[in-house]
Amino acid sequence: MSGETPQGDREQSASEILGAALSGAARRAGVDPAEGANTHTVVWSAIGGWRGILESVLPSLAFVVLFTIRPEPLILALGVSVGLAAVFTIVRLLQKSPPSAAIGGLVAAGAAAALALITGRGQDNFVPGLITNAAYGTVLLVTALIGWSLIGIAAGFLMGEGMAWRQDRRKRRAFLWLGVAWSALFFARLAVQLPLYLAGEVTALGTLKLIMGLPLFAPMVAVTWLVVRALYPQDKRGAQDPQDKRGAQAAETSSEP
Repeated sequence: MSGETPQGDREQSASEILGAALSGAARRAGVDPAEGANTHTVVWSAIGGWRGILESVLPSLAFVVLFTIRPEPLILALGVSVGLAAVFTIVRLLQKSPPSAAIGGLVAAGAAAALALITGRGQDNFVPGLITNAAYGTVLLVTALIGWSLIGIAAGFLMGEGMAWRQDRRKRRAFLWLGVAWSALFFARLAVQLPLYLAGEVTALGTLKLIMGLPLFAPMVAVTWLVVRALYPQDKRGAQDPQDKRGAQAAETSSEP
């Protein structure tokens, strides 16, 4: 008995840390139920507005266009792509706005460009994206199937109920399918882009990466937000303190046969 309690405490602490991190990231992205924003506002905030669109699209678009027009020297297209990501990062730093998204884009662009320069193959500029899609798709699918959906963990802490959603069959089922849907998005990207990468079709690969990026991400954010709003009516969101929620959850668990 004494050996089980610490293990349970460690699992609870891990889920709380993960949930707090995920919900914090969601709030920083503009998904905050306390503000009562509509779906359009939430989606627009999640993609970062016009700045987020430019930061996400322009570096890749510049690479695709320049590589199509002049594939050699490869460093030209790669340099412009990384340079644009660097400019976005510098602008954010000068304006003292949160630079995390731009810095993440710069690091990703730099790593991808370095790999392409090492191999001398333009398609290798897309390898980090392929790996990311495979990793995200796998993690989201596995966690959803085992009942610990990352979407549910994030939503539970965002809405102030912690892990209590796991005791609600309706919420468990909704978060299961949301996790599967997000996983399907990442695997669909991988299924379309990987054959093009293997075939060395750089222009088609870059174009489809852009098409399957924000144009698919934004609707998924909207659907996810609408489902979460339906699961958590406005008058109940955050109405109960998370500590009280955990106490109530523990009481319910102890009363089960």
